[in-house]
Amino acid sequence: MDTEELQVAAFEIILNSGNARSIVHEAFEAMRAGNYALAEQKLENANDEMLKAHQAQTDLLQKYAGGVEIKIEIIMVHAQDHLMTTMTLREVALEMLELYKKVN
Repeated sequence: MDTEELQVAAFEIILNSGNARSIVHEAFEAMRAGNYALAEQKLENANDEMLKAHQAQTDLLQKYAGGVEIKIEIIMVHAQDHLMTTMTLREVALEMLELYKKVN
């Protein structure tokens, strides 16, 4: 795999996970406002964006499993960190949504 192809995949992961992270923060805002239906919808939208990022990651893993040599660059490390952090943030948001519902 050439450097450019790897960088494109990394930026796709960063873009989509960044979009998801922004949407999760919109869900937090909806939770604080007591709009739980909107928060749930936002978290679903965030998941849709994360699935796009995850697909780019999966494509790379499939190529690697198929024998394609992939030289990891720092941008890919950053992309993976971005995706995993966003996935964790969404999981926390889902738990917080349930807590908000119980408290209110």
